[in-house]
Amino acid sequence: MLAQAAGLALLAALSPTALLVSAVYLGSARPRLTGLFYLAGAVAMSLVMGIVILAVLRGAGLSRPHEHTPRYGLRLGLGILLVAAGIFVTRKPRQPDPAQARPGLVSRMIANPAPLSAFLVGILIFAPGVTFLAALQVIATARASVELTTLAVVIVVIINVLLVWLPIVLHLVAPGPTTRRLGAFNAWLRAHGHTVLVGVLVVVGAIMIFDGSYGLIAVR
Repeated sequence: MLAQAAGLALLAALSPTALLVSAVYLGSARPRLTGLFYLAGAVAMSLVMGIVILAVLRGAGLSRPHEHTPRYGLRLGLGILLVAAGIFVTRKPRQPDPAQARPGLVSRMIANPAPLSAFLVGILIFAPGVTFLAALQVIATARASVELTTLAVVIVVIINVLLVWLPIVLHLVAPGPTTRRLGAFNAWLRAHGHTVLVGVLVVVGAIMIFDGSYGLIAVR
């Protein structure tokens, strides 16, 4: 259960937007303070939504032995949804150059980095996606103790915000090189972020479809 949930959380963490914002904040006038507030917002949103989603799924009784079919049916449905999202994103027209596009809410908020706005940006960017939900449903539908479930949720949250705390740690160790490498990596993400997103959606979706299908077949 832990390995599967952690793997899905790692795929959920591969967010070009999250890393781009980290690079902006770590290149600001107050990089560490602003970055820490961004991390706080990301952790708060991930943890609160993780607890809420876990409570809802556990409340539905999907961890009970006799709920085997609904449990794997949920995983299959999530997988199909993820693959469909990947196909939709593939067919979606490429976004215009950010320099020429009208800035959105998050773009306007990160344009003038400040601790409070960074906290709010963390909350907005880390609103739960389908991949994060997939990681949580693995935990919620497992017949595990309260202690193991709590540990699993904490691990998933930590991994989910990987691209926020890892750059901060690297910046503390080596500020100059980290800023330069983040800038270079951001340039790569701007060029390939669409492909990365499609790949993550399709890979996670395929994993969930296989797991859900196998579980439904095995119960027969």
